[in-house]
Amino acid sequence: MMQPQLITPELVALDVDFGSTPREVIEHLAALILDAGRATDASTLTEAAAAREEKAGTGVNGRVAIPHCRTSAVEAPTLAFARLASPVDFSGPDGDAELVFLIAAPEGGGKEHLKILSKLARALVKGDFVETLREAKTDQEIVDAVLAVVNAEPKKKTAETAGAAAEGGSTVVASGEGSAATEASTSESPKLRIAAVTSCATGIAHTYMAADALTQAAEKRGDVELLVEPQGSSGGDRLEQSFIDSADAVIFAHDVAIRDKGRFAGKPVVDSPVKRGVNEPDAMIDEAIAAANDPNAPRVAAASASGGEESTSASGESWPKRLQQAIMTGVSYMVPFVAAGGLLLALGFLIGGYDMANGWQALVTQFSPTQLPGHEVMIDGETMTFTRSGWALYLGAVLFATGQMGMNFVVAALSGYIGYGLAGRPGIAPGFIGGAISVMVGAGFLGGLVTGILAGLIAYWIQTWQVPRWLGSLMPVVIIPLLTSLVVGLVMFLLLGRPLAATMEGLQGWLESMSGSSAVLLGVIIGLMMCFDLGGPVNKAAYLFGTAGLSAGTEASFQIMAAVMIAGMVPPIALSIATFLRKNLFTPAEQENGKSAWLLGLSFVSEGAIPFAAADPFRVIPAMMLGGATAGAVSMALGVGCQAPHGGVFVIFAYEPWWGMFAALAAGVVVAAAAVIAIKQFWPNKEIEKAAAQSVEKQADPAPAVAA
Repeated sequence: MMQPQLITPELVALDVDFGSTPREVIEHLAALILDAGRATDASTLTEAAAAREEKAGTGVNGRVAIPHCRTSAVEAPTLAFARLASPVDFSGPDGDAELVFLIAAPEGGGKEHLKILSKLARALVKGDFVETLREAKTDQEIVDAVLAVVNAEPKKKTAETAGAAAEGGSTVVASGEGSAATEASTSESPKLRIAAVTSCATGIAHTYMAADALTQAAEKRGDVELLVEPQGSSGGDRLEQSFIDSADAVIFAHDVAIRDKGRFAGKPVVDSPVKRGVNEPDAMIDEAIAAANDPNAPRVAAASASGGEESTSASGESWPKRLQQAIMTGVSYMVPFVAAGGLLLALGFLIGGYDMANGWQALVTQFSPTQLPGHEVMIDGETMTFTRSGWALYLGAVLFATGQMGMNFVVAALSGYIGYGLAGRPGIAPGFIGGAISVMVGAGFLGGLVTGILAGLIAYWIQTWQVPRWLGSLMPVVIIPLLTSLVVGLVMFLLLGRPLAATMEGLQGWLESMSGSSAVLLGVIIGLMMCFDLGGPVNKAAYLFGTAGLSAGTEASFQIMAAVMIAGMVPPIALSIATFLRKNLFTPAEQENGKSAWLLGLSFVSEGAIPFAAADPFRVIPAMMLGGATAGAVSMALGVGCQAPHGGVFVIFAYEPWWGMFAALAAGVVVAAAAVIAIKQFWPNKEIEKAAAQSVEKQADPAPAVAA
């Protein structure tokens, strides 16, 4: 059965007002798909696309958004398009989206879904395609332009100087030796050869946009020959080793580790985030040319003879930067353990009562669903009395035990993935082992940081060893983990374990002893850090301090976590309230952001305040820091504790006392909102005043929307 055309005129809406939020836009586009007979249920389609949007905004460069999903409610791959009269914030890098594509694929259409998405993303790099979408007068013009892009046959990546294509259509680039075509071409027009790799976290949009941006930039110049390997979700042609070997320089535009980086070993490298490949392709090519002519330029580190996974760190980065990235990698992998374990512990307390923690081991091992405990339980020869009994006590103990097991992995996960961040796969096992040793000797998360760094550095060093080929295959799975674990274990047991344990004990004792003004001061510092850069390194450092301490399970650690979370909720909520109270002090875009920022704040997503801070940092950030300091101080003064590392107000059961959380949050929000309004009132931003005035004029004389 022939598939229907991907997009048709009835799936296009031009110059329409589809609401002020991504969800509203998606709802209208889903309705178009339903009306076209391409879906069985618009609400299911909306929920699927909205859920994907909540994970990460789909806005891309050019003020375009590409929400997408797979769902059983869709009968055939479908593309709906809207050109919005009122732009909507899809978290794009250059502002609210004016052009929105909704890609809807059937449940089993994953590969087709990714192909459509990657083709669209690549086309959006081309200014003429985007301009066509903006200037189209009819629905059919949109359809023709989109189909021309989506249905276009992919070009074979064959360089003119490289010879013929290989069997099966893969790209073959002949090396300098043995290729008459290459020699002739080189003699006529010598060019520098650049091999490029692009990749992003999702492996979809920016991967291919950066690839095409670099390709197009190279085509406009006469001094380079550039081929790109996009390491994306929908696949991509792998660069031939012959071309890599003949390349004068390498460009890495990526947000995740480059796969098989060892292929590029020894080549001069330009290493940047993937968005720079999209926005500054010419600059990256210029830097690659400079690196090719610079004998001291950073180079791709040689892989171990094993050919195993490379370190996630680029060779051209400084070691402090690499260490920072590795620690952040460890934190990101550690947080799920803390989240699952902490919330399960809190639920266990909620259901089983706080005294259940005194005998949870016996409760889960001595009893079962068919033999439930009473109020009095014999534990280690002594009778203990619990406030609850039966299913509540037993289930609470089960949840608590499960959470405890999760928390036992926190330090090991932190250490293991720091090792991974520095050395790749060979660093994981030694890092986990080192983390477990840290827990055993009482070194806690400080020991986990140390063992993770040690494991990563040692494993990275061993990977540089030159070993016989027969030994190479054993290096990543046997030799490196064995030697690294041995060294880390010896160092911890013989040298660092006791000093780190003493340091950790002293830190915990200091925290436990804090009361009154000292505790309040700590809360102020935490609040200032959480609101300084709203998701940046300082914010993350405070968050690491809070989450890592949860594994200790002390009252002080719970109080620090509460101060971290409450202070982090303040900025988005305060700014949302400020935009409601004094609209004229904020731009129309900020007013729109304010409509949803409060929900992000309640969920402990500090990044909801970033659009405000980016637009007016000198007024917004100091006000937010003042509110965060207030919230942290009040939280510590009231002794509020929290056993969950995330969730905001939605994990209210994890706070003790729960009312203290609301009191601290309210105090911080009031101070921050009042401060930002006062600062903007008495130190006005002329650009914002101008934008607000234009918005008022526009509302007084609105332009009529054209319905599709």
